Amino acid sequence: MKVLVVGANGKIGRQVVNMLEESDTHSVTAFVRKEEQVEELKQKGIEAYLGNLEGPVTDLEEAVKGMDAVVFSAGSGGSTGADKTLLIDLDGAIKVMEAAQNVGVNRFVMVSAFGANNREGWSRDMRPYYVAKHYADKALEQSGLEYTIVRPGGLLDEPAKDKIKVAGNLEISESDEKTVPREDVAKVIVTSLDNEKTYRKAFDLVTGEQSIEEALNQL
Repeated sequence: MKVLVVGANGKIGRQVVNMLEESDTHSVTAFVRKEEQVEELKQKGIEAYLGNLEGPVTDLEEAVKGMDAVVFSAGSGGSTGADKTLLIDLDGAIKVMEAAQNVGVNRFVMVSAFGANNREGWSRDMRPYYVAKHYADKALEQSGLEYTIVRPGGLLDEPAKDKIKVAGNLEISESDEKTVPREDVAKVIVTSLDNEKTYRKAFDLVTGEQSIEEALNQL
């Protein structure tokens, strides 16, 4: 499967790219926004595409053309304002969906946020971010694409535990794990690509007790 990773320079995106590059069954093209990122990836032997999510859909079609799947893990980042969040996390995501539809690429994996589907749980400080994720997810669900939406809990920069818990709406008690290593999120994304149990599913993701394969197969 030929996979375009949008947001390939992010903390999750980089790990997804590396896993796909090492895979025997997938190949990867990294979508990045800076020339130096392209050069760095090419030095590692990784295909890269220089693009801009704020540009026209026709430009994004060139990136998506020839792919079998798209992974969208791009984000404006915590240091930008609500305007960039809407332009990247919402409009950028929808433009990539439109590009995929226009060139006939049907498989689309979205990295969202835990609880993005539940307005009542959104923190006031993060509301613009959750609004962007919520409506990007809705657009993907209504797009007709073969989607998977992964909504991870608090993201950790630590080694994978290879044990997860997933559900369409996870009920988290005070004693439950509310976080997940980014490496586990990346593994879930890569595993989901050709696991039909994840097709047309949206789910919360935290550290749990099941193996990744076992948890995803129960969706």
